[in-house]
Amino acid sequence: MASNGNGNAGGVTPGKGSGGRNGLPKIQTQKRQGGSGVCHDDSSAPVNVQTIDELHSLQRKKSAPTTPLDGVQGVFANFTEEERHKQQLQSISASLASLTRETGPKLVRGDPARRPETPRVVHAPDHYFTPSFAASDSSLKFTHVLYNLSPAELYEQAIKYEKGSFITSSGALATLSGAKTGRAPKDKRVVRDDVTEDELWWGKGSPNIEMDENTFLVNRERAVDYLNSLEKVFVNDQFLNWDPENRIKVRIVSARAYHSLFMHNMCIRPSAEELENFGTPDFTIYNAGQFPCNRYTHYMTSSTSIDLNLGRREMVILGTQYAGEMKKGLFGVMHYLMPKRQILSLHSGCNMGKDGDVALFFGLSGTGKTTLSTDHNRYLIGDDEHCWSDKGVSNIEGGCYAKCIDLSREKEPDIWNAIKFGTVLENVVFDEHTREVDYLDKSVTENTRAAYPIEYIPNAKIPCVGPHPKNVILLACDAFGVLPPVSKLSLAQTMYHFISGYTALVAGTEEGVKEPRATFSACFGAAFIMLHPTKYAAMLATKMEKHGATGWLVNTGWSGGSYGSGSRMKLAYTRKIIDAIHSGELLTANYKKTEVFGLEIPTEVEGVPSEILDPVNTWSDKKAHKETLLKLGGLFKNNFEVFVNHKIGKDDKLTQEILAAGPNF
Repeated sequence: MASNGNGNAGGVTPGKGSGGRNGLPKIQTQKRQGGSGVCHDDSSAPVNVQTIDELHSLQRKKSAPTTPLDGVQGVFANFTEEERHKQQLQSISASLASLTRETGPKLVRGDPARRPETPRVVHAPDHYFTPSFAASDSSLKFTHVLYNLSPAELYEQAIKYEKGSFITSSGALATLSGAKTGRAPKDKRVVRDDVTEDELWWGKGSPNIEMDENTFLVNRERAVDYLNSLEKVFVNDQFLNWDPENRIKVRIVSARAYHSLFMHNMCIRPSAEELENFGTPDFTIYNAGQFPCNRYTHYMTSSTSIDLNLGRREMVILGTQYAGEMKKGLFGVMHYLMPKRQILSLHSGCNMGKDGDVALFFGLSGTGKTTLSTDHNRYLIGDDEHCWSDKGVSNIEGGCYAKCIDLSREKEPDIWNAIKFGTVLENVVFDEHTREVDYLDKSVTENTRAAYPIEYIPNAKIPCVGPHPKNVILLACDAFGVLPPVSKLSLAQTMYHFISGYTALVAGTEEGVKEPRATFSACFGAAFIMLHPTKYAAMLATKMEKHGATGWLVNTGWSGGSYGSGSRMKLAYTRKIIDAIHSGELLTANYKKTEVFGLEIPTEVEGVPSEILDPVNTWSDKKAHKETLLKLGGLFKNNFEVFVNHKIGKDDKLTQEILAAGPNF
């Protein structure tokens, strides 16, 4: 509207009686001194871009190395960023090379969705000498490499491209592992060659099912061809073992963001400088995930095959998307490599008190190993896989893999709080609107899991190393309900129960298991060991004797009856028992010996009802208790017959001591 000389809008002179509609006063505007008559614009200048893609490029700031590049020594010293990327791609291309072609696939870094331009070709060094075949369609395409992505980037990839991936209310990434929700041990194969023929444990009781070199190469070629056919692959270069002198470099090539994030959490994450100098890996995993093996291939018994070649230092996964296969496959590798260095590899949790007292926790899935080693009053060194060297203990992994079924904030606050952004939640059920996870729901599987970096535990000890252990705790989930809640073991008894590895196989841990059943797993991890169990037991006994460690057998299973009639041991009581072991209270306690197994049990433990310390007191039917006790003793004897003919020590002396430490009736 125009204004008059008095600055009044619309040329209307305000005055008495002048008003707006419906009796409301007119709105008056006054000219500002020195004003232009136009409203003041206090907005910022527009962004100087021409396209939305340019705007998005401004949103993402280029990452800077966390360590200065000046003075860097090693493989990529004095290289430009482009040259370093080229070296990395050449190394990855060499890993992905077919054995029937002279060069690896054409690779380019980055997400194909963000790289519309034609990339520069990068091949592997020409170091394969087998004849090459004619060019194929796959050799003409580019494979995009998503290299060591951050959790945030992997979230984006999973949510956008992988069905069944969601962000939960806590910030964790919920994923599905497909048809397989547990390991498939019957489909695991190990190459038997001239070296492993003599070194590995083969035959009755062994987890090592043989395959020949040629069959491995057939499956390797199948996995590599599948990965190379994809538009993009995920590559992780990481480490195993926190002991820097005995660290192993691993490369994981996978087809899913879920798998990449899982291994990002479970392996040790390299610094920027370590990644720049990573070089050639010591071991490589080719995870083809859902792509099956050819069932007509020799040694194949299903569409799933997990193949380990220790000579080539490679692992191939076909026909399963369960991420635990990668974790446990690498654990098997460490069970082979570490004893060669006189280092004992252990399927154990490990924590340390404020006074530096270290405890090892042995036990299979479902025995409470992760729960009991995660103690907010102690520093966590690790929850599952460790090495014991001449310098002390070290964690093999960089993360934790906790069972989630029936998880609650009250019972396990540290694990509960660790389930946040960056954590992978496998096969859990959640509310479709709020995205809150229902940890009681077993609709997909009982084997629901959370994989998170160990730093997510507030009291984790970083770096994850510690002095020599003072206590070695063997956990058993006794489905028969006749083993005491806690027993102090002699050295021979420790070896006997370590070799036996008794527990109940908890539902959901392996495919096809619907309810607990009694089982024996040598060294509390027979599915993962490579050498004969007595070799690990002899190393354990030597280290315990040298460093003065005490052995304990703790039953986290049933009390007052067998599975189905008794009840599970209360976690609160088990924690009190573990506290008494840590404090040294049980070293000075009074003990009595049980029949059949000859176990030394304390007469009292602070905070634990004395009547439950001797299982016979909790059974109303004493005759049934005796029969069940003898039955379990017989199962132990039958199981141990596999190991009787394997000598340990000079003149078979140690073997006889171990046998005498078992049940006697």
